[in-house]
Amino acid sequence: MSDPYLYKYPSPVDGYEGLEPLPNEKAEDGKSLINPPAKNKSEAYTSFVSPITNGIRGGFDVHIYFLQSDAEETKFATQLWERIRREFPELRIYNVWDRPIGPHPVAMFEVNLFTPEQFGAFIPWLVINRGPLSALIHPNTDDEMRDHTQRATWMGQPLPLSTKIFK
Repeated sequence: MSDPYLYKYPSPVDGYEGLEPLPNEKAEDGKSLINPPAKNKSEAYTSFVSPITNGIRGGFDVHIYFLQSDAEETKFATQLWERIRREFPELRIYNVWDRPIGPHPVAMFEVNLFTPEQFGAFIPWLVINRGPLSALIHPNTDDEMRDHTQRATWMGQPLPLSTKIFK
């Protein structure tokens, strides 16, 4: 994984300066805090935040990995791929690769997510249904190295990517 301190980050409170302090009052569950209502719902519910693309490439790629030398894993991955194609036909789903390709160290297939709604539906579904397989979830911006490393999220065991193709 890329060193996160190699990058600059905007302040999380940009645009929220000078507001009244947030209340410390607890919600009904006795644990969480009560938040003041927002004037408008966050735009992040309907489009991905910049610099994530909202275009034809899709905002997020999900790479689902399996060991091509393991017949049981290969069968499971192929069945999962088929189920995803049937349950989420609106997503872009690529063919199953039976060998490493690009920066990916083992066999895999890829799913593209185009909206926060798709992300919100597919990712929790995949958490439950991916079985023993690992999955890399990364945004699509103009920085592929950072997208596949510092901005990436893993389900299951992370795998070492061959990032030299991004240099």
